[in-house]
Amino acid sequence: MRGARLTYPSGSLVILTGPPGAGKSTLLRRLYGMHGAESLPVPTGGTSVVIDSSQSRRHWGGRLGWAPYPVRRTVVFVTHMTRIRRALAQGKSVIAHNRGCGRYTLRAFAWLARRYGADFHLLLLDAPADEALAGQRARGRVVPPRTFARHQHRWNGLLTRVKGGDPAPAATAHIMDRAQAGLLEAIEFDSGRSVDPGPRRSCTG
Repeated sequence: MRGARLTYPSGSLVILTGPPGAGKSTLLRRLYGMHGAESLPVPTGGTSVVIDSSQSRRHWGGRLGWAPYPVRRTVVFVTHMTRIRRALAQGKSVIAHNRGCGRYTLRAFAWLARRYGADFHLLLLDAPADEALAGQRARGRVVPPRTFARHQHRWNGLLTRVKGGDPAPAATAHIMDRAQAGLLEAIEFDSGRSVDPGPRRSCTG
């Protein structure tokens, strides 16, 4: 499994999602040499871009300290979606981290992809609840228990659907655990690759 790579068609939108603390941002930092303090999307290879939701959160920093949390969350999410939309409009391949995995959130990403003629794929990073909580503590930002339970409920529903063979609204859904993510060496975009309509569940070398 060493040297594992994932390859998607050029111009695709790949959403990396999973429970809070699963290691999504850590994976992107390792693969793309990010230092974790970026506030803007990170271009890579000239034709692709890495967009982490934490970049939008850092962009606003303390400027929204006066606003209630729901307002801050909405502003950050809109900023995140706008950055993804802008990259797709420029014809770029996009790998984007997004914590939310509810049906309406995924449908919004699918709509964006269709609007700009992009393929939509899901990359799912799974982790047991105890490991995800440990990851949250390690990063120094713990999600409130009620919020975490809501994320877990949505996540379990998505996993059940994908394991049952239904990646919708994405064209494909690829599930990794933390060990497999640790062996992943690259996420690539290939202009000669066609869409595989079925969900893929493990890294392939």
